Amino acid sequence: MLEVIQLSKKYGNTLAADKIDFAVPDGKIGILLGPNGAGKSTVIKSIAGLLRYKGMIRIQGKDARSLEAKKSFAYVPELPYMYDALTVSEHLEFITRAYGVEVSENQRKELLERFELTDKQEKLGSELSKGMMQKVSICCALITKPKVILLDEPMVGLDPAAIKELKNVLAKLREDGCTILISTHMLEMVKEFWDVTFVMEKGQILGTYAKENLANEDLEELYFSVTEQGVQSGQEGR
Repeated sequence: MLEVIQLSKKYGNTLAADKIDFAVPDGKIGILLGPNGAGKSTVIKSIAGLLRYKGMIRIQGKDARSLEAKKSFAYVPELPYMYDALTVSEHLEFITRAYGVEVSENQRKELLERFELTDKQEKLGSELSKGMMQKVSICCALITKPKVILLDEPMVGLDPAAIKELKNVLAKLREDGCTILISTHMLEMVKEFWDVTFVMEKGQILGTYAKENLANEDLEELYFSVTEQGVQSGQEGR
């Protein structure tokens, strides 16, 4: 389970996250949805431990800053970063050693095959395209066998086959009880692929919606109805 409690973050005088509260239960896919500049990346980077913040974040009931929480958590950033001098295979080896996880050769091969990286194993990080780097970043997260996984705009830069495979992998993780949070503004990529959505704008959560509680309203309709109401409320308050 992932819990975000009264998360606040300022950059100078700008309040990028204003007392954010939400939770994603085990075995559920949560979507953090909002336009560019809504504060999604601030929330994501805070959860990932890349920013200082006020409030509390818990991963599997433990403070997100603790080593025990970090061992059960994986993060796929929006902009993947590879070590120039390490091969694809060495990146995976580095991550498994860092996390202290046991991964069989067959499991490693299967993961590389799923994302069409088998013939790229010996390529250096400096030789990879952005799309390939994104695939390696996803594999590095998945190979740790996380209980909570956070993905920031994970489908940007991926080809259609990789997007389909990523959705299949995440669906299997959900079946296995993994907690998944995806931050995105790409509605078409996740509109049929979520359990709970948090609509965010101007550093605040405008609404939390469980798919099971909605009738026939799809994610796109929900998003625009909520954000338009938020704009109208802001104008009325002026």
